[in-house]
Amino acid sequence: MAIPADPDVAARLDGLREAVVTLVRRGHVRRDEAFQLSSGDWSHHYIDGKRALAAGHDLRVAAEAVVALAQARAITFDAVGGLTMGADPLAHAVAVLSGARWFSVRKEAKQHGRGRLIEGAELVPGTTVLLVEDVVTTGRSVLQALDAVEAAGGRAVLTVTLLDRGEAAGAAMAARGVVYEPLATYRELGIPPVGEG
Repeated sequence: MAIPADPDVAARLDGLREAVVTLVRRGHVRRDEAFQLSSGDWSHHYIDGKRALAAGHDLRVAAEAVVALAQARAITFDAVGGLTMGADPLAHAVAVLSGARWFSVRKEAKQHGRGRLIEGAELVPGTTVLLVEDVVTTGRSVLQALDAVEAAGGRAVLTVTLLDRGEAAGAAMAARGVVYEPLATYRELGIPPVGEG
């Protein structure tokens, strides 16, 4: 899908990034006893991306930031999605705003019906894909989604995350040749990267 040119996109993106940081802060919890994260790492800081985007207006702001980022980088895409469930709300909202199709990658293929791993848009060879995720620590979820997309013949042209809690995901996506850009990082939140507290 082609995103129309907008000369003010860079300024708008800066404002939207600031708004995303504010949203992410709403999902931030700090406690003395460490949380175990889905990556297996431990941290005194937990970021609940679903809570941060639970209000419709907030979800729209995050989706506008994703669309503006793609537009600023002159990247177009046919479909948007990622691993369920961290990617689902953001993928649906981006699809509504951009006119792209949405998809959701299951953690494992269905054991009944058509036995699909990817639901929603059918990804065929040549489909350009925007991968999204809410909170990333190691990048495992986006890499799992990338594997599924590539197995279906799709081509990831950009990965955008709401928040990156470390450095591993960017390195992993670079190694796979996919442009990766978080809307916010641990630095903007003023918390240590995962593995350092």
